[in-house]
Amino acid sequence: MKRRKFLKNSGLTAAGALSAPILSSYSNEMEESNKDVKKAAVRPITVCTWNFKNATAKSWEVLQAGGSSLDAVEQGVRVEEADVTNETVGKGGRPDRDGNVTLDACIMDKDGNCGSVVYLQNIAHPVSVARKVMEETPHIILAGRGAEKFAYEQGFKKEDLLTESTRKQYEEWKKTSKYETTINIENHDTIGMLAIDKNGDIAGACTTSGMAYKVAGRVGDSPIIGAGLFVDNEVGGATATGVGEEVIRTVGSFLIVELMRQGMSPQKACEEGVKRIMKKNKDRKDFQIGFLAINKQGETGGYCVHPGFTYRQYTEAGHENVPVNSFYQKN
Repeated sequence: MKRRKFLKNSGLTAAGALSAPILSSYSNEMEESNKDVKKAAVRPITVCTWNFKNATAKSWEVLQAGGSSLDAVEQGVRVEEADVTNETVGKGGRPDRDGNVTLDACIMDKDGNCGSVVYLQNIAHPVSVARKVMEETPHIILAGRGAEKFAYEQGFKKEDLLTESTRKQYEEWKKTSKYETTINIENHDTIGMLAIDKNGDIAGACTTSGMAYKVAGRVGDSPIIGAGLFVDNEVGGATATGVGEEVIRTVGSFLIVELMRQGMSPQKACEEGVKRIMKKNKDRKDFQIGFLAINKQGETGGYCVHPGFTYRQYTEAGHENVPVNSFYQKN
């Protein structure tokens, strides 16, 4: 018994001694091979929710000139805030049930600094006010009249945010005062933007006028750091669009970035983000959510509840509108 045991152990020892250098050599070869096939990081790059090509074009212009990702996302979403034909963001946004246009926005830089404004009135560029909150105060969120007062102190001008078009739509809505969420490709009440500059630094911004004819005072996910937007410069960033209440319940953008930290691709992380929401809303179909994510390598991904959500992407390879898959497929 002792001899057999000795021979068995000797055999294992010899096998181990033989296999160790072989395995080590194999491991080194694989490591070298992986270095060869590993994709080069895509930078600069800018992406945004929905097909807002003018926004990504402006963001790309900043990046191409050597600007920071923070400047790129701010300037990019400002394009939509200023576009009165976009009735879901900034000036010309549809009002709440009381007839007031109230805007929400946030911004986040590579160092985790962030700023946000909620329920802001009479200011056309809430994203820039949010940046001022981040850079000029010890706070992260300013709301309502306080945010508006702060904006004036920072040199922003008071503007009437209702246009003739949105005013007429509001008067028509008041005839029935029906409150419902519309689910279709036009339900893009938010622009969320993420960018990586030539230095590999990530920033993000998100801005919206929120749901049309919402209850006065309602705030969705868009200005909430971790819900509508989150950036971690070591990992990547994520942003959301759609019915904000559902994104807030899962802290959606933070969740997606953490999933990427654990090794998921941006695409898989967005899919998991939507699936987490749908687990809490089994068989429910009366709302839309869209997630967009980017990782440190410049890989992107998106996923949504219903078909129709897309994201716009601009890199050296070109400027394209990217359709995404959905939890509920087309009939």
